[in-house]
Amino acid sequence: MRKALGLIVVLFTAMPVSAQTVIAALGDSLTQGYGLPVEDGFVPQLQRWLDAQGADVRLINAGVSGDTTSGGLARVDWTLTPEVDGMIVALGGNDLLRGLAPEQARANLEGIVQAAQAADVEVLLIGMQAPGNFGAGYKAQFDAMYPELAETYGTGYFESFFAGLTQDDAEPDPSALRAWFQADGIHPNADGVARIVEAIGPAVLTLAQDAAES
Repeated sequence: MRKALGLIVVLFTAMPVSAQTVIAALGDSLTQGYGLPVEDGFVPQLQRWLDAQGADVRLINAGVSGDTTSGGLARVDWTLTPEVDGMIVALGGNDLLRGLAPEQARANLEGIVQAAQAADVEVLLIGMQAPGNFGAGYKAQFDAMYPELAETYGTGYFESFFAGLTQDDAEPDPSALRAWFQADGIHPNADGVARIVEAIGPAVLTLAQDAAES
């Protein structure tokens, strides 16, 4: 009997253990959860969504309010700790608010992606669209950098952080969109975040699967 128990212990300890996949969300105030109770922010709501799908994933909130792509590049190395398997990159909104050059934002995002790949970390790049008041050339250059970088480096790509708020209507009514935002008109409220998470969630599941298999 003792030998049999010993054999069971040996067999059990020899079985592979499925490690939890860790994903860092590198972003700005949209990722950080500005203006919301902690539990209503993007990362906690996304964590609950992933949990509901049965995904063995742990998210790390690496969002810093006010951060530009330059700020993200400056702190990407310490975000990429050894435990991190995948990284969501959601930056660019503050570059737009400051009217920063698209070519500089592109170089910063490229540096972030290169750092992640050097660390063998899978990436999901989330796009951001420039408003038309910057001019057609600026908008075209800014909007294009996300899919182009994703194609160049073979990363995951999701077209827009705000896609979940507009996906039901090709030309959304601005007054209807206000229902999903806080008073500043920039940051989503808790209900808006829930819609954003529903849209982005499947892409994050794919990121987690790719990270677990890499």
